[in-house]
Amino acid sequence: MITISLCMIVKNEEKLLKRCLESVVDLVDEINIIDTGSTDATIKIAKEYTDRVYSYKWNGHFADARNESFKYATKEYILYLDADDVIKEEDRTKFKKLKNELPQEIDSVSMFYHAGLDAYGNVTLKYRRNRLVKRSKQYRWVGDVHNYLDVHGKVYNSTIAITHLKEKHTVSRNLNIYKEKLNRGDQFSARDFFYYGNELRENNLYLEAIQAYDKSIEHENGWVEDKFYSCIFKADCLAQIGKTLKQRNSLLQSLRFAKTPRPEMCCRLGDVYLKETDYISAKYWYELSLIVPEDSNKWSFTYPAYSTWYPHLQLCICNFKLGKFKAFKVHNEKAAAYVPRHPAIEHNRKLLKNIA
Repeated sequence: MITISLCMIVKNEEKLLKRCLESVVDLVDEINIIDTGSTDATIKIAKEYTDRVYSYKWNGHFADARNESFKYATKEYILYLDADDVIKEEDRTKFKKLKNELPQEIDSVSMFYHAGLDAYGNVTLKYRRNRLVKRSKQYRWVGDVHNYLDVHGKVYNSTIAITHLKEKHTVSRNLNIYKEKLNRGDQFSARDFFYYGNELRENNLYLEAIQAYDKSIEHENGWVEDKFYSCIFKADCLAQIGKTLKQRNSLLQSLRFAKTPRPEMCCRLGDVYLKETDYISAKYWYELSLIVPEDSNKWSFTYPAYSTWYPHLQLCICNFKLGKFKAFKVHNEKAAAYVPRHPAIEHNRKLLKNIA
């Protein structure tokens, strides 16, 4: 059995910290809490679970704080969590099994990050992260914002998920960090441009976001997955400003990087054709999104809605407009399995009754 140090950085997390620690306290052998300036009861709560609570003067860089937290680990492996993360019961069971059976030659264990849940408990966004890493490898965190562990060696992709249950989202914080980097004249990587574009998009700065995504796409370096989603998110921005033709071209541009269609692209193309009342073309793309196989080893973003309830609901519209009412009913009930209280579900059922 391996031994594990949990390392966390926190600040003013009195509402969430207990929930997080309760989900992990019996899975790890050591808990290290690094506080960056709390003024609430965070430190008091932390001390209920560990005497290894330390202070760190915040310097505005998450990577520095996370690297500092790793310095306090003494066990074989390091697990990191944020205060708004939890390990659900089914994943706790998997975690215990992993702890008992993980071969010593494994340098890092990747786990899914369920970064959001909808009102029905469906995962809205997931991706892999190196989550449990061997301390002796001395891996370092990299980046001012949206930082990541610079991992090399033997990585095992587990099916364990860490679930993010955030109560609030600070929209402007990361955007300000990127703007400070620009003002300093820092060199942006393709990754920086991608995440800067995301922050601009979330703040409804669509024209600036499009420019950032283009720079990520055109950069000679960078991860192909970031370039794929730069195309996808650029298309979303173009849709917001009414540039339908450019939106479609951006979606098709994503194939340059993904090579084959993905649900996130298929559904957006379906939406373009649906808006143009080309129901046959829209139907094709929605149906394709439902049969594209999922790659469980993929590290980039996956938005499960685009391969589950969303295309089914959109296919309801297409089939209704095409007079295919049996298919309309089938897709409505398939969508209901995921989003049973979605307003469209009952609306569609009433339509079917009127038709009958």
